[in-house]
Amino acid sequence: MAAKPKLNVHNFPRPPLLEKTPRHLLMRWNGQTLADTKSAYWVLETTHPPTYYLPRNSLSDSFKLTQVPEKASLCEWKGRATYWDLTDKSTGQTIKNKIWSYESPTPAFTDIKGYLSFYASGVPWECFVDEEKVTPQEGEQLDPMWRRNLIDPLSS
Repeated sequence: MAAKPKLNVHNFPRPPLLEKTPRHLLMRWNGQTLADTKSAYWVLETTHPPTYYLPRNSLSDSFKLTQVPEKASLCEWKGRATYWDLTDKSTGQTIKNKIWSYESPTPAFTDIKGYLSFYASGVPWECFVDEEKVTPQEGEQLDPMWRRNLIDPLSS
């Protein structure tokens, strides 16, 4: 397989760009497929790695989402984020506050209304983009997913 070209996060726009991505996104937890889609969006923003948003129907029926009413955050571009807990129905294990969505996004981001984004760090699931395992970004205050074909904003 040919190497993908490097993406320089310094060239990503501000305000952020929302677009469909043809990339195959796969998430696995406890040996099960958590989510699988080729119908996602990504948001590209200056100095941030891409943030992927998966359609809710890509989530396996083996898992249950529960809204976290006491937690929210505000993005100046996308609007108010809603947070979710995720429970593995087979084990009862619940991961709290590691998924978010925009249920009433700003007009420029209506395409991701109800789509889910997952942190890649501090969680038991594995995330893959085009069969490449995601390397989590340090900390969670920024976007969740690094990929090897990105130029690191701290070292470039």
